[in-house]
Amino acid sequence: MMPVLKRETAEAHSDCNMLPKLPVPDLQHTLDAYLRSVKHLVSETQFRKTKALVETFGKHGGVGERLQKLLLEKREKTENWVYDFWLEDMYLRNRMALPVNSSPALVFPKQPFRDVKDSLVFAARLILSVSQYKSAVDGKTLLVDVARGQKADTPLCMDQYKRLFSSYRRAGLQQDTLITADGTSDTGHVIVACKNQRLAGRRHAEPTERCGLEGRLPGNGSGSVSNEVRSDNSITQSEMWSRGEPLTPPLPASRSQFFALNLLEGSCKLNEADVQAQLEWIHEQTLNAEQNQPAVGLLTADGRTDWARARDELLKDPVNRESMELMERCMCVVCLDDPTGLEPSDANRAALMLHGGGHDKNGANRWYDKPLQFVIGADGVCGVVCEHSPFEGIVLVQCTEHLLKNIRSCKQSSGRSPSELPRPRRLVWKCSPRIQGALASAADHLHRLVRNLDMNVFTFAAYGKEFIKQQKMSPDAYIQLALQLAFYRCHRRLVSTYESASLRRFRQGRVDNIRSATPEALAFVKAMTDGRTSTQDAEKMEKLRAAVDAQARITALAVTGMGTDNHLLGLREIAKEVPTAEEMFCCYGPVVPDGYGACYNPRPAHVLFCVSSFRESKEMCSGLFVKALDEGLQDMRNLCTKHTDHKSTPK
Repeated sequence: MMPVLKRETAEAHSDCNMLPKLPVPDLQHTLDAYLRSVKHLVSETQFRKTKALVETFGKHGGVGERLQKLLLEKREKTENWVYDFWLEDMYLRNRMALPVNSSPALVFPKQPFRDVKDSLVFAARLILSVSQYKSAVDGKTLLVDVARGQKADTPLCMDQYKRLFSSYRRAGLQQDTLITADGTSDTGHVIVACKNQRLAGRRHAEPTERCGLEGRLPGNGSGSVSNEVRSDNSITQSEMWSRGEPLTPPLPASRSQFFALNLLEGSCKLNEADVQAQLEWIHEQTLNAEQNQPAVGLLTADGRTDWARARDELLKDPVNRESMELMERCMCVVCLDDPTGLEPSDANRAALMLHGGGHDKNGANRWYDKPLQFVIGADGVCGVVCEHSPFEGIVLVQCTEHLLKNIRSCKQSSGRSPSELPRPRRLVWKCSPRIQGALASAADHLHRLVRNLDMNVFTFAAYGKEFIKQQKMSPDAYIQLALQLAFYRCHRRLVSTYESASLRRFRQGRVDNIRSATPEALAFVKAMTDGRTSTQDAEKMEKLRAAVDAQARITALAVTGMGTDNHLLGLREIAKEVPTAEEMFCCYGPVVPDGYGACYNPRPAHVLFCVSSFRESKEMCSGLFVKALDEGLQDMRNLCTKHTDHKSTPK
């Protein structure tokens, strides 16, 4: 993954068509690289079968050569030969629910709101900052991103920025559709989601209020821990939620409502005071229980096929069609959340960004199909949830950093009297009995997802990227090896690992996969864990450097279009025709049931990790992984300190 930290003038390289097209790698190179990447991860029997299939596929005059020729022809005819293949395979054909499984989030620093009004001021400034940023995108006045690290100073494709505010992922029965409006379309409104009603749940417990919780702690692989019980034998709702014990949710009944807030009235743009007045009016409307609306936002949190069926049912009514059109055309969604009553720890805030806490908290106060959902909690828990299909994480980071800086620099302005402004339009939904049933099912599915997520946010404070640079190693490669070491210590094996590599050096470039579980990584983690005194520190250090160098080599290949996975995907798909400066952090869920999601942000003196897994997995445990990660990073530092010419170490 190549972070973007530099920017050039808007005039330079502003045309994506000036960038080269993505190359098609040599067929034999890809097949050899694939075999090398899996040989040490599978049994000898499995590898022999795989090798035989690959050799048959790649033989002279065989199927592989014919498909390679078709890919080369496709490259000549299109701007990016893999773009549609990749988008459909990675996102649009995926039938899993978006929260946790697909949509990452950025968690903002906790905001010091004193009351609801403070949160609405923040929301107003955010909305206006979004509008200004969109104007810069539409006017092509943004500074151009430039790569650092591998192939530094290369200008990057800015095409993804256009889709920040103009895209929408529409659910389909078999495959979703990514809709992108052109720059001239009317997108002068935002959708404000406000006030998810707080409904009391009941615990899975006997009337005595005694509960035994299932959970896991670092160092305890048994899957169960004793519970801290108060003197009255009660456990708070906050403790139960944060430790994975469910509340049984009631049927969806919400005063979470959606409003279309126009930022242009007549020929006048709304200023901060205007927007704040409109938000205050929206907030007041949601206090009226007589105007409750069905919790339709829950449907967007369901599996994509289930949501597509419910959507088709909704669109039978013209009132719903009108509301849906406003939703699809908005710039973004702003979610004004209730306080959850949870301890605002990093892990809780990360989980709340990903899933809203379930429908009994703020889970109904969302619309996951929209690429940008800004969450503003009255308790200061804020962030942004990203529907990932239109753009990559670094584009979201660049946008969000700009918005936060702009919010801090805003000054209070005076506006018109609220009575002079046309009121925001309430989105109305008419729900048939079938939709009511779909809402109950979606609430249950989200509830299960909330229970299943095991989130752990960990700041490794012993050192950061400055120490790693002193060892003349890439911080990214070093941390990837620390993750491999942690996994090996927990599970005594390595598994295929996905790390995204940016392809924005090319026209319409997205990402390819860096296969970080290299043979050199396996040799290193074995040397670090074999327990034999015969393995000297000098040998361990040699294997560490070899593994770092191997990681750097495959990264360089991936970011220059010579990666393995996109090429194999293209061959498969073409046969059917015959992937920060602000104090915020990113989080996402695991992409497989028996794996980890591990996001990291290396800072000069520390590294922030956000590790996730599913509680239903009998093998995976975020806390255990974090413990092993901490130990591994310490061991790697000790190893480097003993065997380096650089004597300076952080205090």
